[in-house]
Amino acid sequence: MNMHSDFHMAQGERETSYVNNSRLQRKSLFETKQVLEKALREVCAAVHPKSLVVSDLGCSSGENTLIFISEVINAMRGLPLELQFFLNDLPGNDFNYIFQSLEQFMRSIIADHKEETLPLFYVAGLPGSYYTRLFPCQSVHLFHSSYSLHWLSQLPDGLEGNEGNIHITNTTPLSVVERYLKQFQKDVMLFLQLRNEELVLGGQMVLTFLGRKDDNVYNGSLNYLYDLLAQSLWSLVGKGLVEEDKVNSFNIYHFTGLKAVIKQSGQFDINQIKMFESNWDPYDDDLDDGVVQVNIKSGVNVARCIRAVTETLIASHFGEPVLDALFNEYACKVAEHLEWNKPKYSIIVLSLRKI
Repeated sequence: MNMHSDFHMAQGERETSYVNNSRLQRKSLFETKQVLEKALREVCAAVHPKSLVVSDLGCSSGENTLIFISEVINAMRGLPLELQFFLNDLPGNDFNYIFQSLEQFMRSIIADHKEETLPLFYVAGLPGSYYTRLFPCQSVHLFHSSYSLHWLSQLPDGLEGNEGNIHITNTTPLSVVERYLKQFQKDVMLFLQLRNEELVLGGQMVLTFLGRKDDNVYNGSLNYLYDLLAQSLWSLVGKGLVEEDKVNSFNIYHFTGLKAVIKQSGQFDINQIKMFESNWDPYDDDLDDGVVQVNIKSGVNVARCIRAVTETLIASHFGEPVLDALFNEYACKVAEHLEWNKPKYSIIVLSLRKI
C-alpha cells in the first residue's frame, strides 16, 4: 500500500465511517482547548500578525475539523486580524465533505456570537503529506495536529520474524522493534525540520498524539488493541475466509514515542505538556469506574472506532469483502477483554515553540 496516495479514514456517512466514529478524537479536542488558546495568545503577542495563518495537519473530515476552526475563531474574537486556515491531509481525504459543511458552519458561528466581533476567516484545503514541504519559508504562525503523527510514512524494511503479529507484541523480536523505532525517528525528525522551516519566528505547534504510560514499547493500549485485531484475523484464517500468508505479511503503519524524538531534535522548545486518559469506548466518559457496564456494546463501539481509521489499510491488503466479518469478530474479542479490564488510552498534548 502507498500511504501517500491510498490511505485515508473511512469516508461517507455510513455507520462505520470516520464521521460517525470519531468521538474519541473529538473528546481530545475539548481536552486540549486551553493549550491551544494559550499557544495562540503567545503567537499573537510575539508576532503581532495582521493575518494569522493556521494549519491543521492530518485534519481528516467531519465535525472535528470544524470544531478546531471554531475554537481558533473563538480564541481570536475581538482582535483586529484575519484568519487563514489551511486544512491538510493526504489526497484521498474527503475534503468535499468539509467544504460542503462550511456554509452551515459559518451560519452557526455567526449565530453563536451575535453580540461579538469575529475575525474574518478563510478556509482552504491543502492535500499532501506532512512529511513533505507544504508552505513557503516562515509563512505559518501555528500548526495543529491531532491523532496523526503516530502514522508512519511507510513500513520499515526487515520486519521478518514478526509473523503472526500485525504490530508490536510481547513476541515481537527486538530487531523488529528497532526497525519501527528507526522509521518513526526518521519520520518525526523530517516532520520537525519541515515545520521549523515553515513557521515564522515565534510560531508554535500544538500536537496531540497517542502515547504510553512508560518507555516500554511492548506495553500500551494500542499494542493490546492490535493484538486483538490479529487474533480476529487468525480466527478468519481458521474459518477459511483469510489466507495465512496474508496475515503473516500484514503490518500496521504505526508507532508511538513522539516526545522523546522532539527533545532529541533541538529545533523546538517544549512550552507545555499535558497528559490525560480516555477509555477505549469513546462513549464511556466515566474514567473513575473500573467496570465496563455493557461490554458487548462497548466492544462494538471500540471496533467501529478502530475500523474507521484502519479500514483502508486492511481492505488494500485483504480485500473489502472481509471487513464486516473481521470487525464483527473483533467486536466480540474486545468485548471479552472488557469483561475483565477497563483499559484506557494514554494521550499526550505538546505545545512547542520554534527556536
